[in-house]
Amino acid sequence: MPDTQILHHCVLDPWLSCRAGAARWCVAFSGGPDSSALLHLLRSWQMASQQDTPQLIAIHVNHGMQGASDQWQRHCEALCDTWEIPIVVVQAVVENAGKGAEAAARDARYTAFEDELARGDVLFMGHHLDDQVETYFLRLMRGSGLSGLAAMSSARALGAGELLRPLLGIQRSELEAYVEHHQLTVIEDPSNLDIDIDRNYLRQTVLPLLADRWKGYRQTVARAAGHASVAQSVIEQCLPEPATVVSVMGDPGIEAQALYSVSIDAAMIKIRSWLRAQGCSMPDQLLLAEFMRQLRESAASASPRLSNGDFELQRFRSRIYLLPKLSEDVDTGGSERGISLAIGEECPIPGLGKLTLVPAAAAGLRLDAQDRLSVRWRRGGERCRPMGRAYNQRLKKLLQEFLVPPWWREHIPLLYLNDELLAVAGLWLCESSRLQLLDEDGSGLWEPRWERKSLAFD
Repeated sequence: MPDTQILHHCVLDPWLSCRAGAARWCVAFSGGPDSSALLHLLRSWQMASQQDTPQLIAIHVNHGMQGASDQWQRHCEALCDTWEIPIVVVQAVVENAGKGAEAAARDARYTAFEDELARGDVLFMGHHLDDQVETYFLRLMRGSGLSGLAAMSSARALGAGELLRPLLGIQRSELEAYVEHHQLTVIEDPSNLDIDIDRNYLRQTVLPLLADRWKGYRQTVARAAGHASVAQSVIEQCLPEPATVVSVMGDPGIEAQALYSVSIDAAMIKIRSWLRAQGCSMPDQLLLAEFMRQLRESAASASPRLSNGDFELQRFRSRIYLLPKLSEDVDTGGSERGISLAIGEECPIPGLGKLTLVPAAAAGLRLDAQDRLSVRWRRGGERCRPMGRAYNQRLKKLLQEFLVPPWWREHIPLLYLNDELLAVAGLWLCESSRLQLLDEDGSGLWEPRWERKSLAFD
């Protein structure tokens, strides 16, 4: 490529000069041509800089999905050792969950990056102009709305840090020329040749035809994506994302009235914006339209639900909540399986987090070291008297009174000593033979603490 002008590290000036105060500059480093060129450019910029710069590190995610994964990891480690750049290697857990191997690997990769980023960190990714064009067409073929057609953003928040894509205006051929000029040894992923993968089919079959007809199609498509991004920004200003509310169990949601006070089209934009902020994929247009119809036309006591594969929405009373993943993860056979809890122990509960006993703040349970509480779940017919109440009530009615959403009512741990119900974890203590006010010396009484796992979409 003799006519190609070789990239210079000064192309990063607009991105780096204003971020010299970052905690760390992290690079998503796969060892491929794009991330290798980016890491080399950043290293060159640092070496030429006249100012102090943050520590530069590489983050390599080993998906373990190909036979050469460990070999690629060793390549990345060796290159970083040569360049004297620290490298963090993360062994990713890829969970397909019906979304396809490519999407599952991407989710695992971004989860790994988010977990590694601390406050003030900047993560650089090597996506370039051709990647942007491919993303635009892939989303176009899925019928994405404006937010999807805006393709990849050049900067956004990621976990506690910031994600930057400084190469989005640079073509793949320019990066390939840079790699060749600097004689960088890079990894070539053989899966990139598999045209059964949509992105590869676009790259190898469709886009070369466009290039033959429209030489500047990359810039044209990038401009269209930019227009979509601007339009989406204006819409978000006119139709702001609904405020998040939280159920008594911690489920995030929105007030249904926020969707009733505008047109259906506007309501669909608002709920999509909120779902995007929660990290959810976008629901199918027809499914969402039907959900909106049911919300508006059904009785107030009805519970319309939207199931989108990786998340569910459901109305409860006057709010619409993002449901936790309880049905597949939670084993509520505690009493039969001998799940129990004693002072000084942690009781892990699959899908629900863990239970412990902690010193009571006001009133608590008088327990001896040898006492073991059994952990059970509602089966029907249970009765109890919450602390301070004058009479027993059915547990079912109490859960309704405490506004516990119906999807939680079979999953709340009940703590028994023998056959006496002492506490409904996370909600209240029951009047029982072990309930007492706090002693004057402030010791000797206990209360359950339920540390629930992350309840929202992950």
